[in-house]
Amino acid sequence: MRVLGIDPGSHITGYGIVDSDKGKLLHVSDGSIVAGSKKNLALRLNSIFDSIQKVIGEFKPDDVVIEEIFYAKNARSAIMLGHARGVAILCAAQQGLPVFEYSPMKIKQSVVGYGNATKDQVQKMVKALLKLNSISKPDASDALAAAICHIHHKGRQEARGNRQQVKSYSP
Repeated sequence: MRVLGIDPGSHITGYGIVDSDKGKLLHVSDGSIVAGSKKNLALRLNSIFDSIQKVIGEFKPDDVVIEEIFYAKNARSAIMLGHARGVAILCAAQQGLPVFEYSPMKIKQSVVGYGNATKDQVQKMVKALLKLNSISKPDASDALAAAICHIHHKGRQEARGNRQQVKSYSP
């Protein structure tokens, strides 16, 4: 199974691709889509859209995972994040890929073992779990963590022989 994790942002969107092969996690790719802060929103969203489409086309994931919206103090930031999330969901839907969502706390708990882990702790655990030589940038690490979370969650569901309800969008 190949999973594309996406950490959406209107300025920087992280992505990470992880394969699961017989219980082993394999790092495929990761990166950051820098949409820029000087461009208007429409141009940034278009940049995110084009880049995610290229990633999907190149790596052909089976599932797409996106971090759920967290409750931000700033409503404007939450709305901007919602736009970036919508673009990512649209990209997956246009390719016929199922989209799954996990809360930031669930992702951290799955990867670090603690739902209130810091970004630094997430980065270090992603590096260890994927046996990377260096720590990925924070946005890419968060995206890789989302992919790892989905692989762990899906593996546990299959081991139990049932399908727990996960918030998802299917084509």
